[in-house]
Amino acid sequence: MGSQSVTAIKTQKDRKDFVRHLLNDIEAFEYMIENNLFETGIKRVGAEQELCIVDKDFRPSANALEILDKINDPHYTTELALFNLEINLDPLELKNTCFSDMEKELTAFLEKGYKAAEETNNNKFILTGILPTLRIKDLDFKNVTPLKRYKTINKIIKKIRGDDFKIHIQGVDELILKHKSILFEACNTSFQVHLQISPEEAIDKYNWSQAISGPLLSIMTNSPLLLGKELWSETRIALFQQSIDLRNVTHFSREQKPRVSFGNSWVKDSILELFTDDISRYPPIVSSNFEENSLKAVKKGIMPKLKALNLHNGTLYKWNRLCYGVHENSAHIRIENRYIPSGPSVKDEIANALLWVGVMQGMPKQYEKIWRKMPFYDARGNFINAARSGINTYFNWFGKGISAKKLLENILLPMAKEGLLKSEIDEAEIDYYLGIIQKRIDTSTTGSKWLIRNKRILRNDVSNYEANVILTEHIYKNQISNKTVSDWDSIDFYDSKSDNKYDKVYKIMSTSLFVVHENDLVALAQKIMSWKQINHIPVVNKHNKIVGIIEKNDFKELDFSSKKVKNMVAKSIMNTNFDSAHPEASYKKAKELILNTKNTCVVVISEDKLVGLFTKSDLEKIEKIKTNHGKSDRN
Repeated sequence: MGSQSVTAIKTQKDRKDFVRHLLNDIEAFEYMIENNLFETGIKRVGAEQELCIVDKDFRPSANALEILDKINDPHYTTELALFNLEINLDPLELKNTCFSDMEKELTAFLEKGYKAAEETNNNKFILTGILPTLRIKDLDFKNVTPLKRYKTINKIIKKIRGDDFKIHIQGVDELILKHKSILFEACNTSFQVHLQISPEEAIDKYNWSQAISGPLLSIMTNSPLLLGKELWSETRIALFQQSIDLRNVTHFSREQKPRVSFGNSWVKDSILELFTDDISRYPPIVSSNFEENSLKAVKKGIMPKLKALNLHNGTLYKWNRLCYGVHENSAHIRIENRYIPSGPSVKDEIANALLWVGVMQGMPKQYEKIWRKMPFYDARGNFINAARSGINTYFNWFGKGISAKKLLENILLPMAKEGLLKSEIDEAEIDYYLGIIQKRIDTSTTGSKWLIRNKRILRNDVSNYEANVILTEHIYKNQISNKTVSDWDSIDFYDSKSDNKYDKVYKIMSTSLFVVHENDLVALAQKIMSWKQINHIPVVNKHNKIVGIIEKNDFKELDFSSKKVKNMVAKSIMNTNFDSAHPEASYKKAKELILNTKNTCVVVISEDKLVGLFTKSDLEKIEKIKTNHGKSDRN
């Protein structure tokens, strides 16, 4: 959203006024193209760093405004959530050592932020596509940054949809949920890279940016986890589209496209098509105050801000987005790459930026008028497949099948080097950053690969919650050392020293549950508990609400060979006087319930739904760990 000052379009007059300015901006843009009024002869590269703020226990911290005030630097700005911030880097001319210069600038800004965060309740910054320790409770509207534009967008989107937002992502795990605000968008943090282009090359360069998106994303993925679930290699791609999807059933019936998208077709006749297609497909949803007449201004030699066009463009989220800007009465256009995730390290991010710019600059002449050589659906299919599978993707590349590693190593890395040399980037710099990409290929290690490998190792010994905390702590430590992800050590075993790792029920409860219906045979309950080696099984009714608990001991007096027991159903033996607690309840409370009652488990319920169990066995395990910690601390 380009402008901080936005208002909802509520009336026909509001819409007419905005559309009038929007059409005027389009005319001005067309006039500028026809009269060669865009800056040429120079290329610049820029970037925006989005980041997460965490507390001393590596949980999201809503201290953005306080930290921002301490940093006191205009390069830093707010994001949608109070647990995110953004750094806007200064544009650099594309030449010589611009990428290492970008790394130095970003590192300096981050160090300034680290200091301010540390002074704010020992907070920290994390560079990652999706923060592993995020929970649904963190996505409450109270954590939206209190700026009018965010509240306005949330109200508009909810009004258009007419109901709650829905998330359904199928990966190794499956995530299905409803949510009430746009804050799920804030789960996504990216490293957005901008490349200035000239109007005469704009069509071919924009199309090329689309064609290379899938292959490049495959080596950059860093977002495999969301709310503890293992989903896509780059889950941001699926999540962003669904988190702010305005469409309801009526929109689906006429094949309305989502506002977050890869695009619909190649650009063929004019770069203006990108804007006119968007205006044709997507009605305006916000407006602002407009003072200039863009067409009149440009005819007087004043390069317009095209405020209405930029505002409408800012409500659409293409993974490759054409942007317009003006500085000191010099207008330019640039392509914004939005699919590169934040992290894993600053060096990894700069390597990603250099790779993308290099392949953009190295576009072979044979791929001009690309619509004659590659179906658009191949480009879009490659992108979605890369988001799902990352470095394991097999691509359809100009009619031939090829693996991600071979495509990168044999075609795109050499192309990038050629493009960067043509752009007069120092060869030592090219080799250094492309070497980071090459090592990822050689070790088969992206951010997503590292996270998944280590999450699976950790789950052998610790809870899902603790595994996510340990992962986040290691991300932070590795980023501070600025080692590239291919050099990050595996976590063979790690015991988090956090004082709070057992303080709440949600951190220690079992969430992989087996249940039986109240009218299911007792024999089925007994078999499930035997097969799955569990001591408790919840009993639910026809509304899927928990109505009782069966414990292993309840079978002791039953003769399963008797006809009576064979026909016995779960509700006849279940305990309806079970103990329950909220996920946010303290460990102390759950412990007291188990020790001071006859029940040997606590049922964990949130919003009238069964979400977990905490058993006597869990309690004994934790108490043993605590005892061992006490002994080791004394020694």
